[in-house]
Amino acid sequence: MAKHNKWSKVKHRKAAVEKKRGRVWTKIAKAIIVAAKHGGGDPAANLPLRYAMDEARYANMPRDTVERAIAKGVGGSDTSTYETVRYEGYAPGGIAIIVDALTDNRARTISLVRLAFSDWNGSLGNSGCVGYLFQHRGVITLLGTGLTEDRVMQAALDAGALDVQGPSEAIDPEEESLWTVFTDVPSFISVRDALEKAKFPISEATLSLVPDTLVTVSGEAAKDVEGLIEALEEIDDVQKVFSNADIEGE
Repeated sequence: MAKHNKWSKVKHRKAAVEKKRGRVWTKIAKAIIVAAKHGGGDPAANLPLRYAMDEARYANMPRDTVERAIAKGVGGSDTSTYETVRYEGYAPGGIAIIVDALTDNRARTISLVRLAFSDWNGSLGNSGCVGYLFQHRGVITLLGTGLTEDRVMQAALDAGALDVQGPSEAIDPEEESLWTVFTDVPSFISVRDALEKAKFPISEATLSLVPDTLVTVSGEAAKDVEGLIEALEEIDDVQKVFSNADIEGE
């Protein structure tokens, strides 16, 4: 029974990972379709398409899936009229939440977003109510071995990064460690390309909204914050969710 129970947990965990990856791929495909529809299929001449394709690459999205999405957008076979919308609100513990969506039906999307906030003891606010708490930044995540502070800091700052954040404790070069490199938007691609050229293990690189300061939340409030973010991310129209939460504990 113990082995069976362990295998059941493993299967459940794998299914959850596959479900999340499938959801991420669907959202990236939609972004690619929209970008290609409005700016053409050449990423060299279409920056939003290039950003979306880069996200697809780091998410290990199959190349043929990416190419089909581009063809769908350029060829006009997708007749939906998507528009970008942003919602702002509050989660328990005074946490700020920003939701970016691509939708062909505003009424449907705001209804689902409002319901998620309500279900998890949050509240949807007015446009701009929390946006001032965030900055638009490039965020590059490095995950691998040999990522010492001196090596990462020097390479990132020499490439033009604004800041680097990593583990606070002493790092064993033989063990994997995670570092986050922040850039301004104009320098994002050049910094990322420089780190790739230097063979740094990039696990993710994207444009994001980064909070000026984090708000610590724990206990029941933390559970509500996590539940709200997950509920929002499960909405098909929602592309990305940002918060300033620093969640304590598991």
